[in-house]
Formats: sequence, C-alpha cells, structure tokens
Amino acid sequence: MHGMAQDGNVVYADPLLVVKRTHSASSWILFDATGRGSMLDADKYAIMHRIQIHARDLRILDPLLSYPSTILGRERAIVLNLEHIKAIITAEEVLLRDPTDENVVPIVEELQRRLPQVGFSHQQKGYGKEYSGGRHDNEGDESPFEFRALEVALEAICSFFAARTAELEMSTYPTLDELTSKISSRNLDKVRKLKSAMTRLTGRVQKVRDELEQLLDDDDDMAELYLSRKAASASPVSGLGLTNSFFDSPTIESKISRASRASRASIANIRFEENGVEEIEMLLEAYFMQLDTTLNKLTTLREYIDDTEDYINIQLDNHRNQLIQLELFISSATFAISFYSLVTAVFGMNIPFSWNDDHDYMFKWVVIVTGAISITMFLLIVVYARQKGLVGS
Repeated sequence: MHGMAQDGNVVYADPLLVVKRTHSASSWILFDATGRGSMLDADKYAIMHRIQIHARDLRILDPLLSYPSTILGRERAIVLNLEHIKAIITAEEVLLRDPTDENVVPIVEELQRRLPQVGFSHQQKGYGKEYSGGRHDNEGDESPFEFRALEVALEAICSFFAARTAELEMSTYPTLDELTSKISSRNLDKVRKLKSAMTRLTGRVQKVRDELEQLLDDDDDMAELYLSRKAASASPVSGLGLTNSFFDSPTIESKISRASRASRASIANIRFEENGVEEIEMLLEAYFMQLDTTLNKLTTLREYIDDTEDYINIQLDNHRNQLIQLELFISSATFAISFYSLVTAVFGMNIPFSWNDDHDYMFKWVVIVTGAISITMFLLIVVYARQKGLVGS
C-alpha cells in the first residue's frame, strides 16, 4: 500500500486492503474511474495543487472546523461536506477523507463497487481490450462519473440518518410508554436525554435537507455540478466529433470561416445543454424526499413526546388538585372542630355563675349544640366549594 510519489503520480493499492491502513488525521483515499483506490497522506497544499481548488473550499472539509453540510460546485470539482462524509469529486476521480473512520468504511466499499462503468464490470473484447472484474449493480448506468460518486455519498448520508432515526424510535417509544405508566425521576431523565438526542439529530437532518433544497431551487448551482459537461464544453471541436486535421486541410479551411466554426461550437454547447439539469435534479429530488421522510419521522416523534409531556402535566395537575381538595377538607374540618374550643373556654373559666350549679345538664347541651353547629358549618363549606368548582363532585 503506497501513497503519492514525489512526482505527484498515484500508486494504486489493492482496494480490498485499503481500509486496513492506520488512520491519519490527513489521510485520504483516491478512487479513479475504474474503482481502484489508493491511500494518500497529503497536506492541503498538495490537494489544492492536484484538484486546483481554493483554500477556503478545502477548509470546509477540515474536521477541526465546524462547517455546516455543504455541496459546492466548482469549475473542476464538487466539494462535499455531509456530516462525516468529506470528499472532493472531479470528473475522473474521488478524494475521500478519513477512509478508516467506522462511518466512512461502508462508503469506501460502496465507491469501489459502484464507480466502475459497464465496460469495467465485465469482460469486453470488442475493442481489443479485456477488463475483468465482478458484476456490479451499476450495469447499464450511463450517468457521469461525478453523479455516480455523488449518489453514493447522498445514499450513505440518507441511510445513516435513517438508521439513527430508527434507533431513536426504538428507544423513545418504550421509554415514553413506561413514563406514562410510572412517573419517576429515572424515567424523566431518560426522556430528557432522548429528547436532546432527537433535537440534535433533527438539526443535522434539517441542514442536509436545506442544502439539497437550496440546490434544487437554483438551476445555475445544479449546472455547476456537471463536471463532465463543462470539461467537454471546454473543447467544443472535439465535442462535434471532428478532428483537428479536418480543419487543418487547406481545401476545407478555405470553405469554412471562423464564424462557421463558432456556429458549430455553439451547436455543440446546445447539444450538451439539451437535457438541462434534469438528471441531477432527479437525483437530488430522490434523496431530498428520503431526507424529508426521515425529518417527518423525527417530527412525528417530537409530537409524540410533546403529547406525552402534555399527558404527564395533566396527571400532575390532577394530583395537585387532589391535594388541594384534601387540604380544603382538612382546613374545613379544623375550622368546624375549632368550635369545640368554645366549650373548653366557657367551662374552663373560674367565674361563678348560677347555671354552674347544674353543670352536668348544661354541659351536655353545650356539647350537642356545638357539635351540630360544627357539622353544619363543615357541610356548608363543602357544598359551597363544590358549587364554585373548587373540589370534584
């Protein structure tokens, strides 16, 4: 397994052994159109010189900097920053950062499998060359190289978000059901952590979705992603299938003016623009819908959490009302029974009265009357509270 030679040439390694290389902070893996990969330990200046992009574009892929998810179309490359997927796609090769990361390894394998065109996926002998290899799922796919690479990245990030959402759903729904049956500090803390994780995941999905939506809303930005078309448009004569010797012929050159050549070049450009941006638009729309579906699942999950919180709050309010009712009953009973203190106060005085001579008879009626008054006051307070809706019926 080798890196980049001093002359800038890439030495290809066995694709099956690529992912076993020791991780490096500046490690890259390069794929060509045949799906072969090689490891590169290059700094940003070497990458800038090779791809011919600006430092500000390469800075987007720096894992130490917090840049949002971005898909940028440049003159000769597509700069891709989708969460853990940080790549540079050209019309002929793909540079993927940190290929030994556990989340990036499946993308490396998928690029090896899907980047080769039909001609590289099975034996072709009609042109005097023989390409051998396994059968690929992309047989019959005539999409440009950069679109195949972009599709692998979009499919990977959509699958990643869908898997994280499924895991979150499997953890959240049972926890919420447990919380509704038993309100405890432990269950509340678990729901709080799950809600925080859901909020972070929703924000990440929303950023990627917004980036795709922004691309879909601007045809010029989508046109910038046609790297093969721009490369072919740079040589319009070859795009017409005419060789240079055709125009160098003295007989023909005398008959074709420069205006005619410009006209033919414009015809070539029109031929490249016949399909507009329909192909990339359909590609982006497909994965935009997947992200939208994932976002809808997260929204549904948030609504379920909010509904559970409302239900918990209703339960807590009900318990609070029950405590208020109990406090009202106790206060009413205390107020009613406090009338019995009148008996103690009256009969506890050491002042001589004439009715004290027959105190047994008098004490009995005082107790009866005071008890009747206390019970009556208690019942009146309860009836009044129910009429005002202070307690349940």
